[in-house]
Amino acid sequence: MKVFITGGTGNIGQYVTLAVVENGHEAVVLSRSPEKYPSLAKKAEIVKGAITDYELLAKYVKNCDAVIQIALGWGDEPVSMLNNDTAATVNLLEISEKAGVGKFIYTSSTAAMGVMRNGMDETAVNLPIDLYGSTKSASEAYVLGFTKYYGGKGEVAMKRNIIRPGYTYSSPPFPDGSTQPDKRFRDIADAVVNSKPVTLTKHDGTQFISAGEIAQLYVKLLESDKSGEIYLALGNVFTSWEQIAKIALEFFPESKSEIVLNDLGWGAEPFLYNVKKMERDFGLSFDSQKDLREHIKWNVEEAVKRRG
Repeated sequence: MKVFITGGTGNIGQYVTLAVVENGHEAVVLSRSPEKYPSLAKKAEIVKGAITDYELLAKYVKNCDAVIQIALGWGDEPVSMLNNDTAATVNLLEISEKAGVGKFIYTSSTAAMGVMRNGMDETAVNLPIDLYGSTKSASEAYVLGFTKYYGGKGEVAMKRNIIRPGYTYSSPPFPDGSTQPDKRFRDIADAVVNSKPVTLTKHDGTQFISAGEIAQLYVKLLESDKSGEIYLALGNVFTSWEQIAKIALEFFPESKSEIVLNDLGWGAEPFLYNVKKMERDFGLSFDSQKDLREHIKWNVEEAVKRRG
């Protein structure tokens, strides 16, 4: 298959692009700064542009069999979020269907689900609590609801599916690659290397998943005949930030850092997402511990370089 990937040079996207290519498919990647990724350009065609460049999208999508939407549009207010992300997704959705694309995968987020309820799975009602979650939830509704046209054109043939990543981290897969955008790994590593206190919230953590692991789900879904499905993409093990700090101290034992925990009254028993669906349908289940340790080690090594 020839696959058009937006956001294919980002935290998740670079691993998805590599996985798509390594599984025998051709990738065309949309990026705002393609010149930053010469290593990836050796494996995929990289097109300079933004997800709101609709004429450009139409030009490249028309020759593709599948589209994977990973790129994130942003805004500080409801209308700008609507225009930059949801509207961009809906436009790409329609462009893809009109071009005869067979498969469309939309990257949402667990933020679309909003209010945390223990044991939530893909059937939980979305109750977003911020604009980002609202944007993702609205885009999901368009992806799932685009089953037919009005005015007599008829049914939509394109298979449409959704992946909801949780906290996804990554180390660069090549020297000019990207890494995860959250600064907490970096801040913990810097504190440890410089023997400063590591201040965290007691019992704070999540079901981490690596970008390399989540890329496996994209490929499985891409190569399947699924349509109208949602998949949560998280690890099956809860890891606290306190545990991450302790692992960082293992990798830099000469540190004099102490872990300081702010107690906000959070319970020791975590609320968990139910991630059994991707295991049932594709045999995928990730505890993420090996990749997580490698990512912490990479951050500590980078902190040592920054310290000089």
